[in-house]
Amino acid sequence: MPEALSLAANNLLTPAVLFFALGLFAGLLRSDLAVPDAAAKTLALYLMLAIGFKGGVEASRAGLTADFFNAGATGVILSFIIPVVAFYALRSVARLDRTTAAATAAHYGSVSVVTFAAGTEYLRALGVPFGGYMVAVVALMETPAILTALLLAGGDAAGKQGLRGNLLREVLLNGSVVLLVGSFVIGAVTGERGMAKLDLFVNPLFQGVLALFLLDMGLVAARRLREAKTMTVPLVLFALSMPLVSCAMSIALSALLGVKPADAAVLAILAASASYIAVPAAMRIALPKADPGVYLTLSLGITFPFNLLIGIPLYQAVVATVLG
Repeated sequence: MPEALSLAANNLLTPAVLFFALGLFAGLLRSDLAVPDAAAKTLALYLMLAIGFKGGVEASRAGLTADFFNAGATGVILSFIIPVVAFYALRSVARLDRTTAAATAAHYGSVSVVTFAAGTEYLRALGVPFGGYMVAVVALMETPAILTALLLAGGDAAGKQGLRGNLLREVLLNGSVVLLVGSFVIGAVTGERGMAKLDLFVNPLFQGVLALFLLDMGLVAARRLREAKTMTVPLVLFALSMPLVSCAMSIALSALLGVKPADAAVLAILAASASYIAVPAAMRIALPKADPGVYLTLSLGITFPFNLLIGIPLYQAVVATVLG
């Protein structure tokens, strides 16, 4: 326990997390500190490129292995199951309408790439040797949650005429998905030769860009919290407890399917995260009647800060204790 607390404290004192806290603090105090939208989008593009490319290079080193397939299968199953648990929790405890509950459940079944970036940097600092192919698992976990949400919404989904094609395009051609997967493929194809050419760009600069991006995320999260008008105690409790439930489900399934402990730590972080980039775009098309003030505030305003400040070291410590 003392070691776990020490690791958690170390994570809180990393520059990236402290810059997020700075942005959150400044936003809650209504400071005029701001990151221009164009700059924020550029930072996000850089992170997707760097994460995907480095993951592809690592995957090329390891090759297609049973570990990759085990982790991928576990991630996909979780992305189908977690929204179901979240949906019925929101309906029974928080009393959300069916459409908003389904849209919110999709956010919690999908993943946050920024949480993945922060989590994997934390694991690297600890020397946890997870597979580079986990970047591909991130991409695999994006879509199943959206499909599950549409089934849960039932007749509340947008009209079927034109929905299928538009939604499929939004999910598969979402910018973050395209760049993440594309960079992964490029990294896997070029391998060490490609890394030699881009090493200066994707490695030394990464921590600085992540810190600046998380500063902006802190400002955005604070704005969401200030603007929230439909928050209730049950919803806040859901946003804080659902990551813990998802983490427990991930650990149990990882143990059942034989996922190696290092990859299980990444899966636990992914399962506990909540999307606030790809899924909101898809929900605007698929479930336009859902309340974005609920699902964006929960995923970005509450769950994201919780995971970044407390969750990541907690999930890693639990995986290390349970799976070794």
